[in-house]
Amino acid sequence: MKGQKISDRYQIIKSIGEGGMANVYLAYDTILDRNVAVKILRGDLSNDEKFVRRFQREALAASSLAHPNIVEVYDVGEDNGEYYIVMEYIEGKHLKNLLKKRGKLTLSEAVDIMLQITDGMSVAHDSYIIHRDIKPQNIMILENGLVKITDFGIAMAMNATQLTQTNSVMGSVHYLPPEQASGQGSTLQSDIYSMGIVMYELITGELPFKGDNAVEIALKHLKEPIPDIRDKIPNVPNSVVNIIKKSTAKNPKNRYDDARQMHEDLKTCLDESRINEPIISYKYSENDTDDTKIMKMVKKEKSKESLETQNIENKKEEVIAKKITGDDLKKQNKLLIVLAFIFTGLIVGITSVVVLMPFITNSGKQATIPDVSGLSVQQAIKKLQDKGFIVSDEQIEESHPTIEDGKVIGTNPDIGLKRKNGTEVKLIVSIGDAEVTIEDYTNENYLEIKGKLEALGLNVIIERKEVDENNEENEYEDGKIIEQSVAAGERLSKGDTITLFIPDIFSLYPDFTNGDYTTEDVEDFAENYGLILDIDYIPTDEYEAGTIYYQSRPEGYKIVAGQTFKIKVAQVMEEPEYGEGLE
Repeated sequence: MKGQKISDRYQIIKSIGEGGMANVYLAYDTILDRNVAVKILRGDLSNDEKFVRRFQREALAASSLAHPNIVEVYDVGEDNGEYYIVMEYIEGKHLKNLLKKRGKLTLSEAVDIMLQITDGMSVAHDSYIIHRDIKPQNIMILENGLVKITDFGIAMAMNATQLTQTNSVMGSVHYLPPEQASGQGSTLQSDIYSMGIVMYELITGELPFKGDNAVEIALKHLKEPIPDIRDKIPNVPNSVVNIIKKSTAKNPKNRYDDARQMHEDLKTCLDESRINEPIISYKYSENDTDDTKIMKMVKKEKSKESLETQNIENKKEEVIAKKITGDDLKKQNKLLIVLAFIFTGLIVGITSVVVLMPFITNSGKQATIPDVSGLSVQQAIKKLQDKGFIVSDEQIEESHPTIEDGKVIGTNPDIGLKRKNGTEVKLIVSIGDAEVTIEDYTNENYLEIKGKLEALGLNVIIERKEVDENNEENEYEDGKIIEQSVAAGERLSKGDTITLFIPDIFSLYPDFTNGDYTTEDVEDFAENYGLILDIDYIPTDEYEAGTIYYQSRPEGYKIVAGQTFKIKVAQVMEEPEYGEGLE
């Protein structure tokens, strides 16, 4: 609750997010005098001792990762049975929110974001730390474009204990590597696959595989090749097509070895020399995924899941080897290999059944989406799960005049509709009455109004509009608002945009040939407006001496400093001297 202290150090300020695994709070670190984000594990996870131990170990490992593109982990602890992780507080949005707002990103934007993600993941992979849950919901983007990868500790611990809560599985199944979908262990290449799916989504604005439930989507990751990105965006360079194709290969041996290799490829993918490079062909068969071959590959690459088990088994084998010699040792080794393969096959089969069974058994039944309006996010999640639905990690935020900030407005699909068990449901969460009534801001200082509106969550654009300072109907003052794109009385929601116009004051040339101006007047005028004056004195008897009878820029022409302005001035014709011209 607000004001509560965790471990007598982190004082809760407010809730900033609720989800299936944990609740997140903005808190104040009373010792180091800074704001932090505190993620507190959900109650049922806190009761799983195996998960807690793994979570603490993995989160502490993640705290060793120091990189600008990784959210820093400050502390991991426990207070009165509540397990928490303290991270740096990021004022930004999830990449998923950016995609919802923009639909899709430009190619250069997508490549820039992927360069930052792979740069951060390179540091993790150098330490053989696998994230296992790379998705836009776990990637933050700041106002200045900096990308931050989050949830290392929780993602690794969740995978390590093979938790099968439906809300956890569904949130990640769109980015699930084939080897994880089939129950195999994760390697560095598993993160590569997820990053490839993210890159595809950034460029196209769509996920490559969709389905009615997690099982259907997981099977597509296992069996179907990723759709050609050029079917969605025809002009994508071959180099970008190759990066997506290589990173999302079904067979991990066809992918990049690690994030650093993918990062290096991304660096030059928009170079002209690579735009039309040949489309790559896979070196290894994409169907090369039977259990025996996968286990050989995992053993060879020493995947993270098997390292601990292998270390224990290796010690056992060393003891046995001391007791067994000659032919007995060879027979024993053969027997161990056969038993290992049989045991591995059983584990893979059992794991796959455990992970997918909740969806298979419930996929045929239908239930009515319950009314969760007005409930907290946590209460709504529980109510929907009790009915057999999957709650998406992604939430839709909307303003509401009566439902308070953080409470649920409704669902997508709508409340009351009948859907199959296992259907993904998104919560629509209130951000309160976030609408702003626009006032008449004309003649107000634009800096004050801009700050006021931005504090209310609006995007404010300032544009200059040309106005004539000689216009007698309006007196313009620099910095004062003269017009606005949204009329007074209209209401805008948080995130909407309003444009405020301020004067770009300019002056016009007068008519210097009307007889009211002298050469000195024009000289003063040119100096005042920063003009280059060119005076040409012409002997003539058509005008009185000193008359300005020509100007190079006519009356009403806009004055621009630095321009050359030419005038012609009449000069008295000299009388010829007596005898001049006589022979």
